[in-house]
Amino acid sequence: IRIARCFEATRQRCCRLERDGRWAREQLARVEAERAALEVKLKHARNQVEVEMKKRHRAEAELEKQERKLQLVFESLMREPWGSAVLSGEQRSILSALAGRRLGAALAPGRRSSVVDESCQSLLSHSDISYDRTEDDVVRS
Repeated sequence: IRIARCFEATRQRCCRLERDGRWAREQLARVEAERAALEVKLKHARNQVEVEMKKRHRAEAELEKQERKLQLVFESLMREPWGSAVLSGEQRSILSALAGRRLGAALAPGRRSSVVDESCQSLLSHSDISYDRTEDDVVRS
């Protein structure tokens, strides 16, 4: 009778462990599906960030190019005798004022576009984002 009771206790423990194992496998499958979905979202987000950064760099390069052209035109107008003759005194003073405020600050090398509000930079800084794609290449079993 004692052996039968031990066998019954062992059988019940095995059944309980089997149920726990099934539950753990189901939980694991749910979590792995969620992880896979999050990895897809992360990949899309990384791609979108990369695309937007390229667009921003192109736009900033184009802005710098246009500002250099504007600076050359301004310098030409202010220095050439024919430019002084074409412009009235009021136009020259306006250009000088604009040059003092806009062109001097705008042509500072490496500056960021003032159009973009970067007040959330500490939260959303692209320097905090890891672009390491080594994890994307790892085959998970």
